[in-house]
Amino acid sequence: MSDRNPPPNFRQLFIILGIFLIIIILIIQLISFLVDWGITYIPVSWEQKLGSIVVPIYEEKSEDSPQQQVLNQLLDRLESQIDDESIAKRDYRVIYIPEDTVNAFAIPGDVIGVFQGLVEKVNSENELMMILGHELGHFSHRDHLRGLGKALIIQIAIATVAGDNTLLSNSIGTITETISNSHYSRSQEYQADEYGLMLLNKTYGHVVGATDFFKHLDQKKALNWDFFSTHPASKKRVKRLNQLIEQQQYKIGSYSKLDPRLVNN
Repeated sequence: MSDRNPPPNFRQLFIILGIFLIIIILIIQLISFLVDWGITYIPVSWEQKLGSIVVPIYEEKSEDSPQQQVLNQLLDRLESQIDDESIAKRDYRVIYIPEDTVNAFAIPGDVIGVFQGLVEKVNSENELMMILGHELGHFSHRDHLRGLGKALIIQIAIATVAGDNTLLSNSIGTITETISNSHYSRSQEYQADEYGLMLLNKTYGHVVGATDFFKHLDQKKALNWDFFSTHPASKKRVKRLNQLIEQQQYKIGSYSKLDPRLVNN
């Protein structure tokens, strides 16, 4: 007697698998769209409440130091140049983390995390200010929340399908890991660069040092700097900054030296 229900052949399996993958991709794209749309309407106060949960985790790694004081003074100078009305609702500050990691990142709650390793790599105040301005650009466009929201929603979806409640119970750890290893799209990085360039010009009246750190990153790919992995840098990115400088007719002035308290870590 012949088998009325023969097993599906490989072609059928591939078709089913392909349909399944397409559905997953469409769901992820829909989640991405909804997060991008929803982030726009999240009040700053909600973000700051999230920060009250996350920021203490980073504060445990930091210490009140001369370096942190200098960095906050520099950040205050940049913040004073922001025209956005929402600035009245924010209170930006730097957390200085005395570790060798070469990285800086935006943390919900108006905080920028800056590692000692990054400060040790910059050669001028202007170069450092461009980095801080770049991170303020991510705040302005709420990039840090978009990436965090997508990561959490995808994890919740996976946990729900897998029935693994431990993934959900470790949500705070997931948040901090996602923040520390934030990956932004090329367009998000370009926007943050443009924002930092604008603040640099407003602060000094010129933009010397705007591309310095990104040039360093392009030269140090082999060193696996964390900033390079989370903030993609390339010759194209530096080229685009130079084009913006030319288009906006920004001046190139003289470098400002780093505060001795940053140099003598």
